Amino acid sequence: MGIAVLIVLAYLIGSIPTAVWVSKNIFGIDIREHGSGNAGATNTFRVLGSKAGSMVMLVDVLKGFIAVKLALFSHLTTFSEPFVNLQIFLGLAAVVGHIFPIWAEFKGGKGIATLFGMILSIQPLVAVSLVLVFMLMLFFTRYVSLSSISASLAFPLLILVIFNEPELSYRLFAIATALLVVLTHYKNISRLLHGNESKVPLFRKRRMRRGE
Repeated sequence: MGIAVLIVLAYLIGSIPTAVWVSKNIFGIDIREHGSGNAGATNTFRVLGSKAGSMVMLVDVLKGFIAVKLALFSHLTTFSEPFVNLQIFLGLAAVVGHIFPIWAEFKGGKGIATLFGMILSIQPLVAVSLVLVFMLMLFFTRYVSLSSISASLAFPLLILVIFNEPELSYRLFAIATALLVVLTHYKNISRLLHGNESKVPLFRKRRMRRGE
């Protein structure tokens, strides 16, 4: 299968607007009109509760994971540098699809869960390490944004120092990812500095009646 076709398919997979479809079809609302306005797992957790949030997060992670696996349908030799480069492009296409979904007026989320699925598909050990960083920060602070930023900053450290990945493209991708996540969370950083950032109510159920 041609590489251009695979990239388009990865984008279409990433474009599946999980949070929008769940909020509209199950709760009768558009998640983008509530909370932070983002069509992602974090806002779904805040507005619709843990069950809906977990469902959205799982599907969004799978989008990035499956998009990367499309590289197996290419003619490239598995684990070669061109193959890894294609994996990165496919994963990024899915992330772009999540942020600008064609199925939801190009208004999506920030792509953190899909980005994680991409990393999980390429390097599972790195992904597990990032989960640990994220969960520890979330447990102690209850801030999803701070947890996401912390995990993203740990990503290049893991790639460059601890796992010492040889592929230059993967190293550059890790650095670029950390910078991108920080930039896309600039509003969250401002709220954190001013003490206005919302915390996630872990271990507490929240309900949204249909039509509210």
